[in-house]
This record gives sequence, C-alpha cells and structure tokens, in this order.
Amino acid sequence: MSNESDRQESFNELANAYGADLYRYAMWICGNDALAKDLIQETYLRAWKALDKLQDRGAAKSWLITILRREYARTFERKVPKFTDVDSVVVPEESELEPDDRVELDLLRQGIQTLAPKYREPLLMQVVLGYSCEEISRELGVSKSAVMTQLFRAREQLKEKLQKDGVTGNVHGLF
Repeated sequence: MSNESDRQESFNELANAYGADLYRYAMWICGNDALAKDLIQETYLRAWKALDKLQDRGAAKSWLITILRREYARTFERKVPKFTDVDSVVVPEESELEPDDRVELDLLRQGIQTLAPKYREPLLMQVVLGYSCEEISRELGVSKSAVMTQLFRAREQLKEKLQKDGVTGNVHGLF
C-alpha cells in the first residue's frame, strides 16, 4: 500500500513542479486553452502509466515535454482539432500588460506561428521553457550546433517579419 502512496506522491510532485511549464508550452504549440488542457491531461495519463520507467528524476521535465509533444502530434492522427485564432488567445499573465505590449506580443506570437516547425520548436523550447541549447539538442535529437543555427535563423526570420509588421525594438527580450 505504501508503494502506491509513494508512487502517487512522486507523481503529484512532478505534476506540481512542471504543470505551469506544460501549460505554457501547450498553449504556445496549439494556441487553444481547451486543447492545451486536454493535452496536459493526456500527458499526465501517459506519465502515470509509465512513471516506473522514469529512472532519472532530473530528466522529468524533458520526459513530460516529450510526452506532451507526442500527444499534440497524435491529435492530428485522431482528428483535426478546431483551433482558435492565435491573436485571440490570452494567456492569464498577459492581463498585466499595457495595450501596446499586448499588440506587440500578439504580433510576436503570430510571427512565431509562421515559422517552420524546425525553427519554431527550438525557439519555443528556449524562450517559453527556458531550455539550454544542450537540452534542446537532446530533446530534438539534433546536434547542439544545429540547434544554435536553428535558433539564430528563427530569430532572424522573426526580426524580418516583425519589422515588416512595424514592430521595432527588443520584443520582450527575444532578440
């Protein structure tokens, strides 16, 4: 019985430690609050089933993000989800932003969504999740130099797009 309660406690610690990061990442990749929450629930379900396979607790965040990414990919296998337009998504923390900052953030989000997945994915992992180049490299299965190149190109493409849209300056520390 204590084994099951230890397992439950371990799982709860993971969920509490990484729940906010999972939600933030899910919102960035799908742009829909309901779908993001569904993805997290599916992630937790799969994580619970495979919890005994997680040997290194230090890798738990990457493990959960990988599960979430795979769950998101599965949504396209099952059905085409109904998406909300990215510029209508409001992440709760944005409520404290000034109107000009909100517009800037919406333009940034739109710009990120237009990037090819090979550039968008590492950029989101770095900016939203705080992953290092080395962590992104391990997560995506590419070399560290490839990650650095992808991040550089993602930022350059974003700068170009945002300049065309009339956004100037350092958008929330991204560049």
